[in-house]
Amino acid sequence: MTSVPASVPATDPAVYDAYQAQWATLPDSRDGWLARAREVAEVLGADAAQRDQDNKSPRAEIVLLKHSGLLKLLGPKKYGGGEQPWSVGYQAIREVAKGDGSIGMLLGYHLLWSTTANVVGTPEQIERTHERIITNNYFVGGAVNPRDSDLKITSEGEEIVFDGAKFFNTGGVVSDLTVLEGVLEGTQEHIFALVETRQPGIQFAHNWHNIGLRLTESGGVKIDHVRVPWTDALGWDATSKTPRDDVLKVPFAGLLLPTIQLVFSNFYLGIAQGALDFASKYTVSTTRAWPFGGDNKPSATDEFYILERYGNFFAHLRAAEALADRAGEELTGLYRDHLANRAGLTGRHRGEVAEWVASVKVVTTDVGLRVTAGVFEVTGARATSLRVGLDRFWRDVRTHTLHDPVAYKNRELGRYTLLGEVPAVTWYT
Repeated sequence: MTSVPASVPATDPAVYDAYQAQWATLPDSRDGWLARAREVAEVLGADAAQRDQDNKSPRAEIVLLKHSGLLKLLGPKKYGGGEQPWSVGYQAIREVAKGDGSIGMLLGYHLLWSTTANVVGTPEQIERTHERIITNNYFVGGAVNPRDSDLKITSEGEEIVFDGAKFFNTGGVVSDLTVLEGVLEGTQEHIFALVETRQPGIQFAHNWHNIGLRLTESGGVKIDHVRVPWTDALGWDATSKTPRDDVLKVPFAGLLLPTIQLVFSNFYLGIAQGALDFASKYTVSTTRAWPFGGDNKPSATDEFYILERYGNFFAHLRAAEALADRAGEELTGLYRDHLANRAGLTGRHRGEVAEWVASVKVVTTDVGLRVTAGVFEVTGARATSLRVGLDRFWRDVRTHTLHDPVAYKNRELGRYTLLGEVPAVTWYT
């Protein structure tokens, strides 16, 4: 794993040593994997508020994910992976996010970047990438921020060279491999490649000091003359140095965007579910009934407005979960049916599934913000204490739901509803 500089405070992996033996065997079923994710969430949830306030680089938490096997959840069994579908991956992200939104987000991004070759790689690159990541139990970060097209690529013989910077990256500081993305000089063609994180040409700014998702190491990074063999340019022909039409010029290549958008929605949902669970325990144990209402109750759990709010939050979260699971199944179906036959996926079908994903994004953004802010109304003034840590749930959801404006998802869905239009493939649809 990349070493966090001594000048940057980091959590100590030794605190999770016992779990390496406890989780030595990988789960072998959907239920087993989700049970493992819940165990990880329970471990993380025990001190999540304190770790959030300490704001240390999450070196130990990445080691915990490695011990759990969750980094291998989607990988082929022949290399030691769990070979689970994305539908299970999304549910596992959600479970981990209930305990710690930052680590749920890091797991989600890892699962996306570690399977990027499935979408934009050649068959040979898919196999080579899986073997490398799964057999080494690598954690993968990503310096991919498409709004800032500030990584330039030049071709030098049998290599390509990345230069530039990214204002945001995710998890790179604590990663083993980093996905780089840039534009090839003299073209408008983008190239993705996985590189070793621990090299002089990758220099992290260590400047992630935002209000939420504080343990995601999502700050800036400078890329200085990082060299990559042409054979590692995902989806490109290394001989002709051109993009493969059968890989990058078909609708299947556009699945990368709905796949990661659904990652986002699932950790929003998990964070909101975690907030409701955390608040519920606090209300039962600590919240006092209001004694000046004229219809006084002996305990907070008898208060009508408290019961009504919790019931309403629960109903909306349950509905959001059902929608998220349906979208996960729809996307899983595209991978199942078209990974071996990419040309068989039409743009229309891809777009219709993207609208399932957009629907989840809208709903989980709305309900996530509403629940994580609303739980304060049913826990009381003392729940605002930093010692309680209830604020982290809202801060986490508020931070990432600004990733791309949800208003555009609403507009996109409006055009689909009124005009039958599916979205064009972009960096955000």
